[in-house]
Amino acid sequence: MSPPGLLAGDIGGTHCRLQLFTLENGWPHSRCEYSYPSRDYPRFEPLLADFLARCGTAPEAACLAIAGPVQDRDGQQQVDTTNLPWQLDSRALATASGIRKLRLVNDFEAIGHALDVLSDGDLAILQQGRPRPRAPRALIGAGTGLGVSLMVWDGEGYQVLATEGGHVDFAPQNSLQCELLHALQARHGPHVSVERLLSGPGLAALYAFFEQRLGQPASTEVEAARRAGDAAPAIGRLALEGSDPLAVRSLEEFVRIYGAQAGNLALGCLPFGGLYIAGGVSRRLAPALQDGRFLEAFLAKGRMQPLLRDIPLRLILHPDPGLLGAARLAAALASA
Repeated sequence: MSPPGLLAGDIGGTHCRLQLFTLENGWPHSRCEYSYPSRDYPRFEPLLADFLARCGTAPEAACLAIAGPVQDRDGQQQVDTTNLPWQLDSRALATASGIRKLRLVNDFEAIGHALDVLSDGDLAILQQGRPRPRAPRALIGAGTGLGVSLMVWDGEGYQVLATEGGHVDFAPQNSLQCELLHALQARHGPHVSVERLLSGPGLAALYAFFEQRLGQPASTEVEAARRAGDAAPAIGRLALEGSDPLAVRSLEEFVRIYGAQAGNLALGCLPFGGLYIAGGVSRRLAPALQDGRFLEAFLAKGRMQPLLRDIPLRLILHPDPGLLGAARLAAALASA
């Protein structure tokens, strides 16, 4: 008899990745996997139904990792997604799909559950630090939004604490960033979260800011990407190539703000077990995060700099740690 199928999902504002898998020697082995453009679906339920029809079976258990705050009430999870118009309910999804056990978790909670099974090749060292066993860990990651989670040792393993730390206030570091804040306030109102800058849309917002401030027109590639609906990948690629001065300038500021915010997170929880940088945008922009500017901004905390030098900094290069973490949680749910 073949082992029962399990379902893992990583549901982001841009892509929704679903995987039907079995466990082989404790490791998820994919049997059926699809990636969907999230914004092509007004609701999640038809997307899930399409996936299950393609795979031809209902899994025994499922864990869906979702970008947004998950409310858990007596074992029933509900979430209003932050960057999509979706409302998800674990009980309703289980009933509609025929999946006996189904759990919803925050996407950065799922990534936290993947850390212990990532290989050395899945990580790039930004700062060696001085790792302390069983010390707190933290995650921050730019994608369609900005995710943050914390991990604390409970005596047997790490408990992952989901947060909405991506929505804390953007704190300008200099006069240029004050200008940037005022420009964003004019567009979004008094509260400007750091996610407005540390995300794919945030990189595009930085490009638009420098375009106006410097009086330079957008490149033809960026203009075409804007018309297509997502300029960030083009901006990142052109910046890394060095072929678009506005893109280069935008990425430089993105990295400074990113490093500073990672430093703020580190000071808030002292993650001597490791601070991990995640997210699709982070992975695509890895060369810019590894050239020293991110670390310089991370350490720029005055008299706290020696303390921050002891914190291990790692960039996650694995293509989908959220899906890996969701798979581990689905397996645990099936055996519970």
